[in-house]
Amino acid sequence: MRTPYHSIKSWTCLLAGLILMMASCKRTDFPVDKGAVPGTAKFSASPKASNANIIDFKNESGGFKAIWDLGNGTSGEGNTISAAYPEAGTYTVKLTVFTKEGFASVTKQVVIAQTNTDMLRGPEYDALTGTATNVNGKTWVIEKGTVGHLGLGPITGTTDEWFKAGPEEKKAFGIYDDEMTFNLNGWKYSYVNNGTTYANKDNAKDLGVTGATEDVMVNYTPPGNMTWKLVFSGGKKFINISDNGFIAYYTGASQYEILSITADQMYLRTTSKAVADQAWYLRLSRKGFTPTPPVVVEKPLKAASLSDDFDAAGNITWLAENITYKKAYDNPAPLPVNTSAKVGFYAKKDGVDAQYGNLQATLPYRLDLSTKNKVKMKVFLPSYNDFSKVNPKVVVKLQNSLLGGNAWTTQKEVAKVLNVFNSWIELEFDFSAYAADTVYDRIVVQLGGEGHPNPGIFYIDDFEFK
Repeated sequence: MRTPYHSIKSWTCLLAGLILMMASCKRTDFPVDKGAVPGTAKFSASPKASNANIIDFKNESGGFKAIWDLGNGTSGEGNTISAAYPEAGTYTVKLTVFTKEGFASVTKQVVIAQTNTDMLRGPEYDALTGTATNVNGKTWVIEKGTVGHLGLGPITGTTDEWFKAGPEEKKAFGIYDDEMTFNLNGWKYSYVNNGTTYANKDNAKDLGVTGATEDVMVNYTPPGNMTWKLVFSGGKKFINISDNGFIAYYTGASQYEILSITADQMYLRTTSKAVADQAWYLRLSRKGFTPTPPVVVEKPLKAASLSDDFDAAGNITWLAENITYKKAYDNPAPLPVNTSAKVGFYAKKDGVDAQYGNLQATLPYRLDLSTKNKVKMKVFLPSYNDFSKVNPKVVVKLQNSLLGGNAWTTQKEVAKVLNVFNSWIELEFDFSAYAADTVYDRIVVQLGGEGHPNPGIFYIDDFEFK
């Protein structure tokens, strides 16, 4: 028979065993963010012997990561780093050090006694200002005669793929008489707008216009004491303008990435303060400079005889623009109307960058619509698409590719809205109403609608333009 003594003894042994097990386990310490720890971060700053305007910084506080804000518009990472300060002034440099115990930050002021003009004689400075000997600086204007002098694209992209303004397209908005002058003497920036400024609709409220549904021309007086500076960061070059200054078209931004610059022309990219996914593009010319117009090679006029069964045969080269396209894809429903084994797969992508996605073919000739003007194709719309968000719509468009990003502005389109799903349907798109038009050399096929970010999956087959 077990006694209370035996029970107590058993529990005592068990407890002792647990204590021994816990004592034998090795403690593992994990980094814990304890916030800034004053006094634990420090660094040194030493000017180079060959150039006092270049400072070498060294982290003297250990840690597994050191991040620098160098106070000149650039940043970096590493225990040692150098930064250039061409202009005289006081710069606040910040070091943040990360350790397993958390992180700590420290700031230090770096004083540059004299401006090093040799460091301000790079090609970007010279091209932008005309050099320091040009006491009045250099004046720039919007290159109004060039396609894409104002453009729009996704912030994740590198081109103005969404919109390119045509020659003098914005002449009613007072942007073409604006003059922007950059002066190396005193870093002065002058913006002369003759009383009005062209403002982006999403940012026009900053200039006193509320509820704008389109870009607007607003009465605006620029500040009179603006300055500018060039910033080199991450392999890119930027123009920064003080006092919320901007260049010609107001998007709420004061920083412009220099995509290219010569003595006569400049191509810039900036952002939208109100719409995070937008990137805006500007083309400028030196005042008085006349750009050479591009040479346009006229394509011959020809009656189309085009077909593609999306398997092996076909004489069309398709380009997928912001969609997923696959040729020779298994037919999801090889039934009457379309018993082909292979078809085309068309997936409208998710997200704002893909809201105008399509399948297109640019031809080496212009379409003669007077004799051949009908498009036929088969489509299959699966019912598992959410048609409350994606449109059950099939559109064929004809465009003039010579207009570049403005090809959509003169396009002709025929649309079909469907209410039959999970079955192949044969459609015809009749362009005979445009038989007299002779400028179109691009065919665009679009499924699922446009102007919305919602995805969808579709199938196409047996395309014909005859």
